[in-house]
Amino acid sequence: MGSNVQNFTVGHKVGVSGIIASCGSCDNCSNDLENYCPKMMASYGATYYDGTKTYGGFSDFMVVDEHFVVRILDNMPLDATAPLLCAGISVYSPLKYFELDKPGLHVGVVGLGGLGHMAVKFAKAFGVKVTVISTSPNKKDEALECFGADAFLVSHDPEQLQVASSF
Repeated sequence: MGSNVQNFTVGHKVGVSGIIASCGSCDNCSNDLENYCPKMMASYGATYYDGTKTYGGFSDFMVVDEHFVVRILDNMPLDATAPLLCAGISVYSPLKYFELDKPGLHVGVVGLGGLGHMAVKFAKAFGVKVTVISTSPNKKDEALECFGADAFLVSHDPEQLQVASSF
């Protein structure tokens, strides 16, 4: 751990998402939009300042600006926390940014894969009504019973789409 790190100590459980560095001073960085920084460095597939490659979760170690490190509470299991660092932030951020986090809203989630199930869980936690739209009819029970979606549509069923158009 570097000598300038202020918010963490050796022994803390931490996580890193998709960004490990940015310039910190451009308009995007100043507005908490570091993902649009022209000097943003991704945790995977980028090149460190010293010329080595970044390997994200496949790394044995990594250098990360502490601004992009999150503390994981000791009582949080890592297997349940890890999805929040990628799929979780990928859906949480737009839900918040586009103000789709208000109780009473109705949101459609297309697909129930890694991102889709996280979107359903976050939206339900916000108090939002959720309709899952999928090409797989066999995901209906999972969407409704496991993740708490309010409705389920099969995207290639014309009757279901017609009914849904009246929402």
